[in-house]
Order: sequence, then C-alpha cells, then structure tokens
Amino acid sequence: MTGTSPHAPHPTSSAPPARTPDETAGAPHRPGRPPYYEDRSPGSGVLPPRAWYAGSDATRISLHGTWRFRLSARATAEDDSFARPDFDDTQWQELRVPGHWPLQGRFAAEGSYGGGERPQLGGAPVYTNTAYPFPVDPPRVPDENPTGDHRRRFDLPEGWGDGPAVLHFGGVESCARVWLNGAELGHFKGSRLPHEFEVGRLLRPRGNVLAVRVHQWSSGSYLEDQDQWWLPGIFRNVSLHRRPEGSVADHFVHAGFDHVTGHGTLRVECEPAGRVSVPALGLDLATGESATVPVRPWTAEEPHLYDGELVTPGERIPLRIGFRTVRVEGGLLTVNGRRILLRGVNRHEFHPRSGRALGPETMRRDLLLMKQHNINAVRTSHYPPHPAFLDLCDELGLWVVDECDLETHGFAQQGWRDNPVDDARWEPALLDRARRMVERDKNHPGIVLWSLGNECGTGHGLSAMAAWMRERDPSRPLHYEGDPSCADTDVYSRMYADHAEVERIGRRAEAPLPDPELDARRRALPFLLCEYAHAMGNGPGGLSEYQRLFERHERCQGGFVWEWIDHGLRQHTADGEVFHAYGGDFGEELHDGNFVCDGLVLPDRVPSPGLLEFKKVIEPVRIEAVRDDGTAGVRDDGTAGAVRITNRYDFAGLGHLAFRYVHEVGGERRGHGRLTVPPLAAGASAVVELPPAPCEPGDEGEAIWTVQAVLDQDTAWAPAGHEVAWGQLPAGPRPAATPPAATATPRRGEGNVIVLGPGTFDAATGTLGYLGGVRLGGPRLDVWRAPTDNDEAAPWQPGPRPATEWRRLGLHRMRHRVDAVETGPDSLVVRTRVAPAGTPLALRTVYHWTAQPGLLRLELSVAPEGDWPVPLPRLGVRMRVCGSLGLATWFGGGPGEGYPDTRAAARVGRWSMPVDALQTPYVRPQENGARPGVRWAELTRTDGSGLRIEGDPDFFFAARRWPAGELTAARHTTDLRPSEDLWVHLDHAQHGIGSQSCGPGVLPQHRLEVAPARFSFVFSSLG
Repeated sequence: MTGTSPHAPHPTSSAPPARTPDETAGAPHRPGRPPYYEDRSPGSGVLPPRAWYAGSDATRISLHGTWRFRLSARATAEDDSFARPDFDDTQWQELRVPGHWPLQGRFAAEGSYGGGERPQLGGAPVYTNTAYPFPVDPPRVPDENPTGDHRRRFDLPEGWGDGPAVLHFGGVESCARVWLNGAELGHFKGSRLPHEFEVGRLLRPRGNVLAVRVHQWSSGSYLEDQDQWWLPGIFRNVSLHRRPEGSVADHFVHAGFDHVTGHGTLRVECEPAGRVSVPALGLDLATGESATVPVRPWTAEEPHLYDGELVTPGERIPLRIGFRTVRVEGGLLTVNGRRILLRGVNRHEFHPRSGRALGPETMRRDLLLMKQHNINAVRTSHYPPHPAFLDLCDELGLWVVDECDLETHGFAQQGWRDNPVDDARWEPALLDRARRMVERDKNHPGIVLWSLGNECGTGHGLSAMAAWMRERDPSRPLHYEGDPSCADTDVYSRMYADHAEVERIGRRAEAPLPDPELDARRRALPFLLCEYAHAMGNGPGGLSEYQRLFERHERCQGGFVWEWIDHGLRQHTADGEVFHAYGGDFGEELHDGNFVCDGLVLPDRVPSPGLLEFKKVIEPVRIEAVRDDGTAGVRDDGTAGAVRITNRYDFAGLGHLAFRYVHEVGGERRGHGRLTVPPLAAGASAVVELPPAPCEPGDEGEAIWTVQAVLDQDTAWAPAGHEVAWGQLPAGPRPAATPPAATATPRRGEGNVIVLGPGTFDAATGTLGYLGGVRLGGPRLDVWRAPTDNDEAAPWQPGPRPATEWRRLGLHRMRHRVDAVETGPDSLVVRTRVAPAGTPLALRTVYHWTAQPGLLRLELSVAPEGDWPVPLPRLGVRMRVCGSLGLATWFGGGPGEGYPDTRAAARVGRWSMPVDALQTPYVRPQENGARPGVRWAELTRTDGSGLRIEGDPDFFFAARRWPAGELTAARHTTDLRPSEDLWVHLDHAQHGIGSQSCGPGVLPQHRLEVAPARFSFVFSSLG
C-alpha cells in the first residue's frame, strides 16, 4: 500500500512513535517550478496529525482576536517582506480571527441586491453547488487569486519557559503559508483540517510576530468542491501549545463493549507511555494495557461517558470515555449488538454573519435543537467539523458519520476526466486528508462511520484512503456514496432514492450490478440514505412514507435529511432592511442561486415547518388509536377507547418519559391527566385504556383526545415537560356538517346589485362585494400558487418539472368568463369558464349561493374540460378582504403550516395568531402558510368584528398581505410589501410538496389530479 502514515502503527501496537515534521512535498515557489499553492502536495513543514483534546495542564494560549490584514487581488508568492518582524503594518486594516475576510469590515461585500457595486479585490462570497468558480485546469488556478496577508503580534505568558511548542491552525481556506518571527515554517492545504508546526526554537518572551498568507484558490480547491459558499480566511482556532518534555504526542482510546456480558474493555495507546485512571470504574492502568470491567455502554440515546485522566511524565489530559462497539454483521449496521435506525441530518458549519467561523454557543444551540426535535444522527457534510462539535455529540448523544474534507463534484461536468481521486499524483494529498480526519477524531465514541468524502466519482485514490483507514482503525465501518459497487465501503449508501427504490433495496431486490461477486457483496450490506428529503424552501414532503419504509425493512437503517440550515448570509438593502442573500447576490459570474438555502432551520436558526414535520415523523414513541380487537385504528363508531404506546427507541426504555392526556371538545379543554404506561423496553408496545371521556351539558363539538409523551425530568438537552411525541384520537363521532336551510330570496338592490341574505353581489358578474358590513372581493376560483422550490424542481431532474409545466399551460394567468348569472326563488347561480390563453383546457365552475339571515352559503362544482397533462397547484377560491381583519382564529390543523404530504405535525385544535404570523419567511419567497384540515376560520379586528368561514369538507386556509402574483415574483422577503388588503385562500385541495428540488417528486397519493370536484363554504359576519 502506498502512502503509509509516517506515524500510524497498527492499532494493536502499544504506542505510536514520536512525531516529526512531515516533509512530504512542496516548497515555496522557485523559478522554473509551480508555486506552492499550485502543487499537488498537501503542504510542507507540518507535523503529523494527532488526536485533539480540549483540556491539558500544559499551557496553551489563544491567538484569536484582532489581526492586521492586507488584501491583494492576486497571489503574491514571491514578496514575503510582510513576514519580517520589523515590517510596518500600521496602515493595514484590522480583521477578526477566526473569520472570513469577505464577511468583515471594508472587505465585506454588500449584496448586489442591496445596491452595492461589484466588490473589488475578491472580497465577496461565492456560491456554487458543483461547478468550480474558476477555470478547470488542475492543479492550476487563475492569476486573479484573492490573497490575504495576516499579521499577529503576541507575548508569551509568564512562566512559559523554553522547550518545544506547537502552533496550531484548526482551519484555513484554502492554502496558508506561515512565518514566525521572520522564519518560514511551511505551508498547508486542506481547509477544514488541523495543521501544526513545531515553533519552540523560534519563540521569544515578548514581541513575537506571526505572519500568515492565505490564498483563496489553490490546488486544494479542486478537492473542496462542496455545496457551500467559497469563503477564504482563517476561520477556526489558532493557538500556541507548550509541549513540555514527556507531554502527550498522540493517544488512541480503545473502549469496546460486549453486549452479551455487559463488560467494557479499555486500552489506551500513548506516546510517551503513561498511566490511565478512571475513578468511577476503579481503574488505574498503564498505557498499552487492557482492562475489562462491567460498564454502562454509550449510545446516542443514553450517552454515558466515564471521566478519566491520561498522565505522562510531562502532561495530564482529561479523557471522556464511551464504551461501545460498532459492527456490520448479518447485513445490518449494529452498535452494541443492536440494529440502529438513523434519524439524521446533514450539517454544514454555517452562521449567517460569520460563515463557517462558529463559536461554542452556536454549536451547542444546533445540537440542542437537534435533540429537541428527535434527531439522533449527524453526517458532517462534507468535511470534519470543529472538534468541539464532536465533543458535544459525545456529551449529548448523537451518532456521527465523520466525513473527509473531499469533494471533486465539478469534474462530473466533464465525464470525470482529470478527476484527482483517480490520479496517482494526487494520492499524497488524499491520504493526508484521510489521516488528518481520523487521527484528530479517533477518540470520539459518537463517531460510528468514517466517510471517505462526497461526490468524487471513483478512483484508486479512494481505495488507498479506505485501505489506510481500515488498517488504522478497524473498529469503525467505512461509508462512501459515490461508488455504486460499494467496493471500498461497508454500507450501501444512496442519495435521493425515491420511495419505490428504497422499497426494492429494503427487500434486497435492487437492480443487480454487472459483476456478480460485487452484486452479492453489496446486496448483503446495510442500506443508508446519506442524503434524502431535500429541505429546500417549503418542504420536504414524503417524510412519513420514507420513515415507514425504514421501519418496515430491517436493511433500511434510515438516513440524513439534506440539510440542517439555510446558508443565507445576512445583508441589508439600501434602505436598511434585513434579508438573507444567496447565490448571485454578490455579483458572482457563476452561481447556483438559492440552492444554498435548503435547510430545516432558517438562517437565524428558527425551526422551519420542515423541522417540526421531521420531529413528528421520527418521534421515538408511537401513539395510536387501537380497536377493541387490538388492531390499529378507531372503533366502528369513530371513537377510541384505548391507545397503543410503542417504544421506537433502539436501546432506551420509556422510564424517562411521562404520559399525559388532554380531552377537548371543539377546541375547549374538558379534562386532562396522566396515563400509567407500563415499563416498555425498546421495540415493545402496550395498550393503555383511556379514562371515561369527560363531558359537559350541551357539548356538541368535535371531541378529541391528545396524548403526549414528555420528559419526566430535566435532561442536558431539554427541561422536564418537553414534548417528545404525541398522538390524537377521536373521543366521539365527529358531528356531521349540516348545510343551513335556504330561506332568503334574491332581490335587486339599488344600482346594479343583487342582495341575497347578508350578501351583496354584482348583478353583471355575480361577484360577492359585501357580507354584512365586511367588504369583499371574490370569492373566485383559484388554481395558482407561488411555486415552491420543490415545484420548480432541479434542472437535472428527469420528467416534467411541475412549475415549468404550470407556466407552460398558463395556470398563472387564468382568465375568467361569466356565462350566466341566474336567480331563482332561493338561490343565485353563477356559471363561469376558467381557462388559460392558448389552450382549449378549462374548468367549468358553477357558484351556487343560498342564504338565511346572517349566513351565506356557497357550493362550488368544478368540471374539467380537455385532457389535462399535469396536476393543479391548488383548487379553491381566493378572496380579498379588508386588511384591518388582522387576527386569524381557526379550528383545524395547526399551529404551523401543512400540505398534503407535510401535515403529520399539524394537530387539530383551536388556534389563534396575527395574520402576519401565519407566514413562513422562506429565504426565497414561495407558497407557504396554509393550515390543513380546517373546519372553520375567522378573521377579526381588534373589536371582534369580522368574518367567519366554515367549510364542508375541511379545507386549507391561508391569509396574507400580498397576492400570489407578488409572492411569485419576489426574490427576497424584502420584495414583499404589505398592502391595505388581505388575500384569503380557501382551498378544497392542494398539490403535495415532494422533494424535487433535488430528490423525488410528489407521491401519487398526494398529487392534485384534475377531476370533477364539489365543495362548499358558509360565510357570516361577526360583531
């Protein structure tokens, strides 16, 4: 095997050898050879990688803070005069480190959307998904190569002393050359990986000068084509570590667990030799020795860590030890002998102000939100995260797929020609990246899979990486999605496989590979969706159906939603309004628009409706109605007298949860209490009787049980009372909707109007103008919605893209023709034809109005004409009402939005909020805010006057301060200007959401196919 690590013994050896500088290749530019930032080497002068640890009794100093900074538009490989200690940098700007210079001060480019000019000196973020934002000519990069020179002066603390010291860089994009006190240390590439230099001989008690030259583009950029902003700078920690004689050079904690005996085996390799103590286990043993004792194992559900200490002659470091064993056996990925189900997300490091420079508070906030929303796994797409994030995963409990800082996706555009992962000249750089990830992160119990990288095609370089990883750490299986043969992996991984394909894979009946041996091997592997359910804008849809497949097929062990957060950069318009910028907002020549905004949380980390949906779908406790015969469902009379509780955890029992019930009638609470649920081991279930339904005289509304599973005590990630799971069950037959009797007779009023009960209509068009004292415009048949990102769909998707087809047919510009306005003894009938220009397709629509005092009923019948080739976006009516009706109250699904395939999280109840709060501020505005399953809704003023709407059947309700046309045209939230009116949508049906912005489209059962429809509404005025 080529490219063996200079210090990586087989894990069974007692200790790694001492660390010496890595002189693999590369040097500053010399005449006749390429500059260092364009050679294929990983760097020069750096020390071999080692395990990271947060604490030590050896002194460390942080070099964070204000640095001096100079930005050049081109690479300046030859002029290194700025590195001299006496160089005058007083005229330079100041820059915060860690940080990205395009996001700071005069170097921060205001978005072009805000009126800023094209930024100079390369001081702008650039977003591309797969395309390289520079000419593809590996390993060369353009002369226009923004280069930042950094200088930092520092003194050593009292008592530092002489001897070895290490200068540590946690992450620099994309290439750095380093000097200390005028002496060149070397250079490195590998942006999201640690690099260190030995500097003890160069340090002075006072006046040290650290100089770092950072190039935005380098040969390393060809290996870092991840779907994210290109943001140069020193964005992770820079620190100086004193290394006393006998300090820890490297250490490797091996802590396996035998689920049969309940014993854990601990062995710690270390150079130099030392001792390991774990007080809670009564252990005190020499490094290299093993001890086997009874332990509590570590899992993501019960992340038990043992505090220990490693002591060598020169240093003491803390250990946090989690005992667990990861294996692929019997065709399954197991931890501690059990199959695990990954309820995961992909996570880029991102903050809307600071980019990939994240503080510990942001990391913890991410993980608390994940745990609070039932997420149990993270794929570190597509690079190792800050090591503090992995410490938190160990502490709070998440399974981790740690992914190498490697992606060459842009080469797919040229058929993978010149792909570095299949070019032996790049192999040292690939192996360096693999080593730096594994060596840094090897002691984290939360990491259960190493990932070779992402979307790199195939090649010998990946095989070399896999071989080295297996030798260095055989305790963890390997992951890589880009090779369908799975030749170098231990799990079968796919991106965006649709539900039908997942079903086939679950049955181990997927399409065969050409090679029978490889096919048999792959068919025996566990299956993961490393990316699925693309969470771009409104969505993703179809989560419930995926989860049922994961639960039905043992081989399907879950996956990772793409992705955690929208990468919108906080910007201001010329008027000072805040918006979040995406690709193209900084004048980029090449960009991929808002494809960078595809997360479950908005840029400011506010959970999106998609995250709330995901939480419900993956909840680890199933709560469902059960019939008298024990099968799932309600009784024949439509009621539920018992509930089945199923433990969907992989390891934990339900002892940490309390179960509560609430009984409501018409949204009003009638009773509440606790349910006694027997102890249930993982996978077990029990039927629990509900108490007699409390009732009050005159109760005639819809009666519902809501059963909740909540934390019984505070945890590290949520307080007692936090809801983990819930279910709703009918407590009685639902009252049937009874149309009000038609008692009013239409009559001609003054002017060209018809009066029917409380309604006043235009006699020529049949349009309702007033309902009592409420001015209206409409209701009018409506089929258009502002396309979601999933409606727009990815351009590479096979088959028709919904929004494209809708526009092609003209559904955004439907024309309404009134064929007749007819009055009868107790009704007003308006016959219309609704159709787009240029096609014979149409919807024949009949509005049948009846009334009684105070009430106005509309029944619509819709009959299609022609052969419609696509589903409708929506089918319902829209109205324009006075903007003073600013409070919305409804009984139905809520409190958040929901659509046909995203409504699992919508619980039935009585909800109330301002109309403005109904909106979801997606970074790119689009259809949002519909509440599903609405029985009735009210829009009122502050004095309680307003409008009430009842539906038969239930309907989708939405209200906003701008029409769908403006919502369609808007690029950012600041484009939407509230008007004096409200636009109210009452939809009989909506097309589903799906995941076609990158994944599969809407499932057949959630498509709004064109077909005859009949639905009705009852309108009344309030106050």
